Amino acid sequence: MYGCQQNRINPDPELKAVLEFVCGESNKLHNCGTYLARQMYFKTGHAPSKFELHRKMSSNRHYQAMYSQVAQQCLTTVAESFKSFFGLLKGIKKGTVTQRPRLPNYRKQGLNLVTYPKQAVRLKEQGLRFPLGKQVKAWFGIDCFRVPMPSNLKYGDIREYRILPRNGEFYLEFVYKTESIVVDVDENNVLAIDHGLNNWMTCVSNVGTSFIVDGKHLKSLNQWYNKRVSVLKEGRPQGFWSKQLAQRTEKRNRQMRDAINKAARLVVNHCLEHRIGTVVFGWNQGQTQGINLGAKTNQSFLQIPTAKLKDRIAQLCEQYGLRFVETEESYTSKASFVDADFLPTIGEKPEGWTASGKRVERGLYKTKDGIRINADCNGCGNILRKVAAKLGLSLDGVSRGALIAPLKVRLWAI
Repeated sequence: MYGCQQNRINPDPELKAVLEFVCGESNKLHNCGTYLARQMYFKTGHAPSKFELHRKMSSNRHYQAMYSQVAQQCLTTVAESFKSFFGLLKGIKKGTVTQRPRLPNYRKQGLNLVTYPKQAVRLKEQGLRFPLGKQVKAWFGIDCFRVPMPSNLKYGDIREYRILPRNGEFYLEFVYKTESIVVDVDENNVLAIDHGLNNWMTCVSNVGTSFIVDGKHLKSLNQWYNKRVSVLKEGRPQGFWSKQLAQRTEKRNRQMRDAINKAARLVVNHCLEHRIGTVVFGWNQGQTQGINLGAKTNQSFLQIPTAKLKDRIAQLCEQYGLRFVETEESYTSKASFVDADFLPTIGEKPEGWTASGKRVERGLYKTKDGIRINADCNGCGNILRKVAAKLGLSLDGVSRGALIAPLKVRLWAI
């Protein structure tokens, strides 16, 4: 199992020039490799393998300007993108893919990711030594650049280094090997997660606990970012970008990543504290495609990184040995959990199906017997019902108190 840590580089003018040169050459080499692959596809209907790209591009000036293993990794990503393209074409013939994929295209002028394998980087007294191509030494008289080694990582555990240019900044990503953590949990104890906007995550377990992760502050941050971008782009041509826009975007992205990590850690810590060994996440594949909730709601729904939050929770579950289950959540908000209504799947609703209860107002659900419970907790309980029989789970521990009064958690107040 592998983890990833991202550190911001604070380069001096000389180092910044080197990083811009290396990432710029990576971008140009990527476009050269894409051109060769596209032309071969147009003429033969096939794309070159990564080994063919390495061999045919070895005399390219941008290839020679980079360290050989770094150049090969750049071309490998081109070959993999074409391989994915052909895989999607096969999916169309089989009927598993509905939208026709686009042929991999060129990158715009700018900077591209640079990847160094473990064996190419050495740890010296001055820091991590990253080699440059022989052609660079002939042109500029330098053969490497150095970046400080973080104190919280072991050099021997690192498997890959990635130099990532983003919004006018440079980051160094460390991909390192992690060990699985053995914890005392019970797989029969389960936590269900229902995602939304104002309530980013609603969580209900069969051990009598429930809580809601507040999403209003995250939504507010995103709205403020969109407002500032609108003001800065007003009266500007299409595609306008500036340093201030880059800074605003980078700050907003950091806030989103911070929220993802905090929320995912909150869920896993809750599971460890209550010996919960199974996490069920309600998720409809392709739910953002063609969605129409109104202009304002659409903007918030599409820009809040819930998919990344789901992936982060799944990653932590794997690290701690928890079982992570993803299930579709159709009709979970309409059906009554207390009354055990039948739960259809998408496209399979029986004719004349109606729910026993109904949502009487925002956030409040009324059951058949008039019991008022939290609407999101009701949906969360129905997500549990979707997988209970398949996984052999008991829902007797889902208490009325957990459905009526869940704990509200504000991420930035923890």
